[in-house]
Amino acid sequence: MEGRECAAEASGSPPRTTENRESSREACDLKQESIIGGNEVKSTAVVKYSAAPPPAAYARLQEKTDLKLPPANWLRGISQLGQMGATCLGTSKKSKPFSSFGMAYDFIDCIGNDVDVVSDSENIKKLLKIPYSKSHVSMGVHRVGRTLLLDELDIQELFVTSSQTGDWNWLKELYQRLVDPKWQRKKKSKEQFYQKAILSKFLYYSINGDCGAEPVPTPIAQPADTQPQENPVAVEESSWPAPLRTPASVPEDGNPQEQGNVPLEATYVLEQVASTPKEQNLTTFLNEGENSQGLKNDFVRNILWTFEDIHMLVGSNMPIFGGGKYPAVSLRLRDSNKPINILTGIDYWLDNLMCNVPELVMCFHVNGIVQRYEMIKTEDIPNLDNSSFSTKVVKDIAQNILSFLKANCTKEGHTYWLFKASGSDIVKLYDLTTLCEETAEDKYQNPFTMPVAVLLYKVASNMMMKKVQNRKHYGIIRTLLLNCIKLLDKERHPQFVQIIASANYMISELFQLDEPPKPDENGSNLNENSDSYSEDEDLPEDSDENGSFSNGSDPSDDSKAVAVIKSVGELSVPEKYKSIHQIRPSCTFPVCHDTEERCRVVLNYVLEGLKAVDGSIKKESDLPAADPSIPIPLKYADESECAGQKTLKKQIALFLDKVGPAHKTVKLPSQSGMIPDTWQYQMKLNLIFKASRAYFVLSDAATTLQKYGRALRYIKLALQSLDAYCCLINNLSPEVLFFLSQCLTLNGDIQLMLAQNASNRAAYQEEYNYQTREDQEILHSLYRESSCQAFSWATELYMDLEYQLSVSCKCYEAANELLRSCDQNVHVIEQQTQVLKRLGNSRNEVGVFYMNQAAAVQTEGSASKGITMVEQELWKKSFSYFEKGIQDFETIEDETNAALLLCNTGRLMRLCAQAHATTGSDLKRGEFSPEEAMYYNKAVDYYLKAMRSLTRWEKHPAVWDSVKWELSTTYFTMATLEQDYAPLSRKAQEQIEREVADSMMKSLKYCDIHTESARQPLCQYRAATIHHRLASMYHNSLRNQVGDDHFRKQHRSLADLHYNKAVKLFQLLKDAPCELLRVQLERVAFSEFQMANQSSNASKLKTLSGALDIIINSEYSFQLIQSELSCAQALLESCQARHDMSENDSSSLNEEEIINLVNMFEARLSFLLFQLIKLLTSKRKSSGVSDDRIILKNYKHAYSTLLRATADKDTPLIQRVEVILSLLKQLSSRSSVDETGSV
Repeated sequence: MEGRECAAEASGSPPRTTENRESSREACDLKQESIIGGNEVKSTAVVKYSAAPPPAAYARLQEKTDLKLPPANWLRGISQLGQMGATCLGTSKKSKPFSSFGMAYDFIDCIGNDVDVVSDSENIKKLLKIPYSKSHVSMGVHRVGRTLLLDELDIQELFVTSSQTGDWNWLKELYQRLVDPKWQRKKKSKEQFYQKAILSKFLYYSINGDCGAEPVPTPIAQPADTQPQENPVAVEESSWPAPLRTPASVPEDGNPQEQGNVPLEATYVLEQVASTPKEQNLTTFLNEGENSQGLKNDFVRNILWTFEDIHMLVGSNMPIFGGGKYPAVSLRLRDSNKPINILTGIDYWLDNLMCNVPELVMCFHVNGIVQRYEMIKTEDIPNLDNSSFSTKVVKDIAQNILSFLKANCTKEGHTYWLFKASGSDIVKLYDLTTLCEETAEDKYQNPFTMPVAVLLYKVASNMMMKKVQNRKHYGIIRTLLLNCIKLLDKERHPQFVQIIASANYMISELFQLDEPPKPDENGSNLNENSDSYSEDEDLPEDSDENGSFSNGSDPSDDSKAVAVIKSVGELSVPEKYKSIHQIRPSCTFPVCHDTEERCRVVLNYVLEGLKAVDGSIKKESDLPAADPSIPIPLKYADESECAGQKTLKKQIALFLDKVGPAHKTVKLPSQSGMIPDTWQYQMKLNLIFKASRAYFVLSDAATTLQKYGRALRYIKLALQSLDAYCCLINNLSPEVLFFLSQCLTLNGDIQLMLAQNASNRAAYQEEYNYQTREDQEILHSLYRESSCQAFSWATELYMDLEYQLSVSCKCYEAANELLRSCDQNVHVIEQQTQVLKRLGNSRNEVGVFYMNQAAAVQTEGSASKGITMVEQELWKKSFSYFEKGIQDFETIEDETNAALLLCNTGRLMRLCAQAHATTGSDLKRGEFSPEEAMYYNKAVDYYLKAMRSLTRWEKHPAVWDSVKWELSTTYFTMATLEQDYAPLSRKAQEQIEREVADSMMKSLKYCDIHTESARQPLCQYRAATIHHRLASMYHNSLRNQVGDDHFRKQHRSLADLHYNKAVKLFQLLKDAPCELLRVQLERVAFSEFQMANQSSNASKLKTLSGALDIIINSEYSFQLIQSELSCAQALLESCQARHDMSENDSSSLNEEEIINLVNMFEARLSFLLFQLIKLLTSKRKSSGVSDDRIILKNYKHAYSTLLRATADKDTPLIQRVEVILSLLKQLSSRSSVDETGSV
């Protein structure tokens, strides 16, 4: 039904534009208050829809007009009188039992929040007249949010139907036991038919038009008193809807052919999940069932009526006339012999209020003969003679009834029965749904079940589709949908399977998978099953003061009632039930404690939706139902099962071709028989996609917890879901492609982590093989559409480390390919950057793996000659992965990681250089080969590229320092090898020395000895070693060089320079006493070599004195050695005392090396002292000067001490060190005294 919403001063007036809507409403408010007068009540009416034309002027009938004679236009369907000739107030056309549902469907936005009551105006009037009327009241009440739907519940007609079908027998028995033990259907009197017929003829007479009111000259064949019994009765009777149980009870359309082509279950697709070109709704259900179910909104007008603080959506068929002096009036026909009573006055007054009609025209007749007309203003109706009433009391009645119903009709989806027997003052409220469940009867006998379920679904769907949706409404939506699902049964009502599936999907959509759980405003977590209007909610305590409605004093009568109004007189008491007129708090949305719980809840709803969809698909070749007791095997592949790189590449190529965006759309039935563009097809697509998202989030959470076996199982289920999705649809949307790339990226992460944590593989395998019953059933549903093997190459738990690493790379490569086919927006670019970064990292891992494999092969085959093909193949693979990884990082401008991969490539080149080391026939190391030099130079190039990539130290200090260290190491290694294994067969000694010196100085350049860091001691040690080696090289060159004095002098100064620098650097270190001592001994040897080339005694004496100073300065080395030996001896004694030798030999010093150095030191010291004594003695004899006497004496004493100490070969090492320290201290102290004395 397409209607226009307009605010009008009077029902039936021409529709107003949107701009005038508010001003018209304000004018209506002012006019309404002036009509009532005294400001006792406030009333506002807004016309939401009107099917009537503009009000036409009514024809004022002449006196003596005989209304018993039918006019010429009688029952011709005049538009001013509504559809099918509806008469005033609907009295000649019975109100349909589902009229409120029809209005609710048309104005779904109002349901749940904005409107308190939806009902026929006749039902509203009947409720407000309860305290004044002795007639019975029987209404069905349903709650949706804060909205109550009221419908007439014709018990008599219901029981007539039950006598034929056998339904509702339990209610009939209840009614007979509690209300009327001798129930019989009451027949309408002829007087009632007569009154309806005469009213109908009066209204047709009053139409002013071409088919005006002219009496028919000849009477109708049937007598006047019997004729009206046909048509009015036919219009009045409305068969009660049959309960919906089986597909056979689906209402049939008048066009059998059309119904056969468009089945009922395919006519409604959820707007937000189906990609149909045109918005669809339950029009088929309404149109096909409107005659049998009464769901059509066929009121002439729908009005949003605000009566005080009560908002009501009412339907009215009252004819409204206008024109001329009276723009809007209502017509009434009254018998002059029967005065207007209070019920009639309230009836007229409420009708005019609801339709916003300012005046009433009353026509008086006697036995059908028109007598006179009288005009009455609406505000004067409450003050008429014999029918006066208080409008304030009517307001109190309305507020009390609404409070009573809202306090007790608390369960959505339940049918409540408000009943008052004729002549009784007691009003009772029953919960028919609960009473039905307590009996052995089928709950689906309730004819309200299906309309209530559909309405709950439509309200929830409408709230879901709103663009601006506050999350606080999620609890309401969820409760509406849960109650909807509770009312429907997919086995009994296959025509509503779509609603069941859609409701489950919408509930799953309410849970935000990527958000952390949040507590409610009070900080407490909410229960998963917390529904609105719960049975356990606390109600205000009953008391006489607050208008309680206890079950009465007679439990046998009222034990089945939910609540009771003991006397209708209570309704007139102001605010009698105000204490219980409370809008229940909104349903709270459940807060899950963790991500896994939230995803499991989502998957549960997805599974229910999949079951509903699969159950609606009819196909002979359906797969057998899932047996939860039989697990689906999740195989893992060992090394023998891996098909190799070629098979993996082939699988990926097939996969990319399958999901590529270039396919044409082919609309063929799916494997399970689903046809594209049907609701099953669209719904299953969305359910499968939701399941894949839930599994993805579960996998991501498990990865965070380092549960990699579980994570792989979940990502496998996610990719299997996407595989089924791809089988259902040809062209994947950018959103799906993007999500698929995320899944593959996560799968690559998991495989990489499994490869890096191979030691826990048994635990991971156990996690991977575990399956829940829910997962099994979802997987069985997926198998209906696909074999789910498209991603098996990526999701198996492999035992082979190499294959795991390769799969990780292939996952990232596939994800990158998918992202290239997506629109390049910000999110895609960010994701592509992350994928390329992961791909580069994974390729680095694979490259390192192959490099380590090559190193292992090299170590195992070190004794053999030559390089094997296996090594070369491993080098090529490693280099290829490093090169591709560098390209990946350079693409995203990640200089740091690119530098690290360049550094690893340099390391690979060094490994290749080591493999090319030559070996002689005696398996000894040969000369430094050209191949070694080539690979070391390549390594240097890669390290330099890495430094250029970083550009400066501040960009990434740690990586910068690491690259510098590796570069220094490469230069140092190359120089050391060339120095130790000089290629003299192809190069001159001088060239080798120049190359060694050049490489050493470059190594020294990149060796940072000044910056404080963890690597500083290593840098200082290397720098000291470089200086030591350079000094030794120049020392050796000086020994072997003949001829050019210039070069000899240069080498002598360089050797002395590097020896001094080496000593200074070694002295900074506390863990290199042997190296320092060796340098000092070489310095002594260097001095001795110089002395050998000297001729004068003075020069020799000077050189020997310098050498002795070097010996004396070696005291620091021996102090460190003594300390280490003392600690080692103390530890040994402690272990011997505890009889535990496990901690022995923990000293960092090499005792054998120390012994050799001590022997050399003693020999050099002895030699120096002997030569000094000899020269000083000779000098004294020749010159006769006694100045050196004391020095000579000291040297002799030291020399004799040293000789005595070295004479015993069994002296412990530590004692020998102590003697040396004692001698050095003596020499040092006496030398300083002598120098002071000489000065």
